[in-house]
Amino acid sequence: MASSPFLSRIPINNKTISFSSSLSPSFPFSPSTLSHRKRNPNALRVQAKIREIFMPALSSTMTEGKIVSWIKSEGDVLSKGESVVVVESDKADMDVETFYDGILAAIVVPEGETAPVGAPIGLLAETEEEIAEAKAKAASKAGGSSSPATPISPPDSSTPAPAIPQPPPAPAAPEGPRKTVATPFAKKLARQHKVDINKVVGTGPYGRITPADVEAAAGIAVSKPSVSPASPAAAAAPVMAAASSSAPPPLPGSNVVPFTSMQGAVSKNMVESLSVPTFRVGYPITTDALDALYEKVKPKGVTMTALLAKAAAMALVQHPVVNASCKDGKSFTYNSNINIAVAVAIDGGLITPVLQDADKLDLYLLSKKWKELVEKARAKQLQPQEYNSGTFTLSNLGMFGVDRFDAILPPGQGAIMAVGASKPTVVADKDGFFSVKSKMLVNVTADHRIVYGADLAAFLQTFAKIVENPESLTL
Repeated sequence: MASSPFLSRIPINNKTISFSSSLSPSFPFSPSTLSHRKRNPNALRVQAKIREIFMPALSSTMTEGKIVSWIKSEGDVLSKGESVVVVESDKADMDVETFYDGILAAIVVPEGETAPVGAPIGLLAETEEEIAEAKAKAASKAGGSSSPATPISPPDSSTPAPAIPQPPPAPAAPEGPRKTVATPFAKKLARQHKVDINKVVGTGPYGRITPADVEAAAGIAVSKPSVSPASPAAAAAPVMAAASSSAPPPLPGSNVVPFTSMQGAVSKNMVESLSVPTFRVGYPITTDALDALYEKVKPKGVTMTALLAKAAAMALVQHPVVNASCKDGKSFTYNSNINIAVAVAIDGGLITPVLQDADKLDLYLLSKKWKELVEKARAKQLQPQEYNSGTFTLSNLGMFGVDRFDAILPPGQGAIMAVGASKPTVVADKDGFFSVKSKMLVNVTADHRIVYGADLAAFLQTFAKIVENPESLTL
């Protein structure tokens, strides 16, 4: 049966993302039907449709989504453009709108559950007569997603329990000459205990004589009693032991909390970063001039994060290899845009809003843009291009008093900068005179496939010059 595209839309800040869905049933006709329609216009009629609402792909890294809430209920009449459901992606919560008029006939994926991208999450009917058909279709989809468990009935006392198969009796030693098959250790034991191995009956595979068979023939108690393979306890013991070793039981009073979609995405990215060969370079920078500039521009709404992002962008202009990226392990790309992603901790996860073209924006516009991104991030309303287009990442824990730390390189980027707190430090000048200056330690983690030590050192020197002489930041 043919299918036609069904589009639903996702509004993000007065914008809409469309995603596809299938129509069922559609127009079942062949080429001969088309020719017949010219003679009989009533031969082809538009049939009512049951449309599948698919789980949309809200970002390039999203593989599944979680239903936060259904705005509409089953049986509600929907108009084109109405929000139907709220979906949680790996980075944000987004409203999903319907692109058609109809009736929400059935909800396939309820609230709180997840579904892979492209899977049907609801069914939309055109008429009330099709609601029953849609519900049956939804039930079949829900039943097909997981195999039904076979009910286990309690044992009936009147029904005799099935007999447990007993191991076959040990075969008697055949008369006459035969080929003796024994393990090397069994042969050694037979020589030590002076046992005629030709008279020992093997219980191993294909009649192989095992060390236990030799010890039994010598009248020695077996140190490790063998358990019949048919015994349920013997079959369950290895499985239980393996399960206990791989997944130890939780401690008493502990609480197991599953990952949210965002936490799962962060976990996946951190595991991917382990496959990248990275190295780290630290660099101390004097911040007295930067601190003085910050006090001047702070009343105008400029944040320290914006100052650091602007300085990093200006340094990347002079060192484009640090702004490059390697994604396939065979080549690397010089990015034409300098997009500074800045790590932000939000409730239940971590996200990196992106200051796009940070080198081309003036300091005040950059700071205003940053405040907007932070507000949208905390409201989980960022658009995909606002968090997945970074070419260089900045992580600042200095505001928490952290003096130094290492950051994990995000997949697909060439470097990430970790900025510590600026603290008073005793320093000596070239003449040997001591003074107290504010210094911060910057650590950069880089992909060693594209960025080398000399490249990173040169970049940090340029970044330090900009920070220590920050007049250019306001130009």
